[in-house]
Amino acid sequence: METSAVQSIKLAIVAATGLSKDALHIYVGLAGFLAMAAVLRKPLRSIVPWLVVVAIAVAGEMFDMRDDVASLGYWRWGASLHDILNTVFWPTVLLLLAKFGIFFRGNK
Repeated sequence: METSAVQSIKLAIVAATGLSKDALHIYVGLAGFLAMAAVLRKPLRSIVPWLVVVAIAVAGEMFDMRDDVASLGYWRWGASLHDILNTVFWPTVLLLLAKFGIFFRGNK
């Protein structure tokens, strides 16, 4: 079984950072959400940065699905769902806190 380029890059990042794949999903989701809010000049209560994070998470899992089917013969959809939830959990929490003014108080 040959490792795909995408999987090789992911494994190199895990090795370089010393973080688990779960931790990397969490950090990428949170950093992506904050970066998209800044780049797109959207407040944290805007759904747009959150949608970008969801799209990136789903796209990443589509690559994993392709690799799973090629190497294992089936898709480990439970693992993909786990990764997507790890990626979008904290962006979702921040979005909801900002949207309902629970934590972030700003001009609405």
